[in-house]
Amino acid sequence: MENHTPLYKQIANQIKKHIQADNLDKDDAIPSEQKLSESFNVSRVTIRQAIKLLVDEEILYKVRGSGTYVKQPKIEHDIYRLQGFTEEMVRLNHVPSNLVLEFSLQIPRESIKEKLNLKGDERVFFIRRLRSGDGEPMILEETYMPVTLFPDLSVEVMTRSKYEYVEEKGYKIKERQGEILPHKPSKKLREILQMKDSSCLAMNLYAYLEDGTIFEYTKLFFRSEKYTFKFTSRRF
Repeated sequence: MENHTPLYKQIANQIKKHIQADNLDKDDAIPSEQKLSESFNVSRVTIRQAIKLLVDEEILYKVRGSGTYVKQPKIEHDIYRLQGFTEEMVRLNHVPSNLVLEFSLQIPRESIKEKLNLKGDERVFFIRRLRSGDGEPMILEETYMPVTLFPDLSVEVMTRSKYEYVEEKGYKIKERQGEILPHKPSKKLREILQMKDSSCLAMNLYAYLEDGTIFEYTKLFFRSEKYTFKFTSRRF
């Protein structure tokens, strides 16, 4: 295990991986403290610290005299990994699905033209998609893509992986830039994402091709009780 991370946090991360690997659902029990202690070859004190951390993160909950159970396993999105939602779900052993709520050809407003560096009367496709994992709504996505780059874009394409489609057309994706913001969801957004919380996270992102061309501007709304963001920082 890594030396720079406290042992109980390493154990907590391993427990989360086991929850995902074993496909544990909400209210499924995890092994007892004694079994976890033996499995990881650490003290029960360390296991209790790890479990407390996961309880604080609302991944587990404890029932007095009964045990510890899965509360709401969250998808951990690695913000440093350039991957699409479909790729991420497959990597984490979840079944992705995309429901296209709106698909239209538009003359973009000035703000969208600026974001995509469009000129003249260039048009865009606007796509609103509900993205789910294992049938659970996770993200509402609103995307603008230039028609000149993707003239054959269709609803059928957008039910699959967008980035896979882009690469199949011979384009090479270089990078993605964005910002994460707090967002107070409207009643409509809460209904679409089946949200229980009164807040969510929004992300504005731009994706670039190898030659520097911006090929998408997207706004994402993440269901906060289903999604968390992770990153690793190291001291230089």
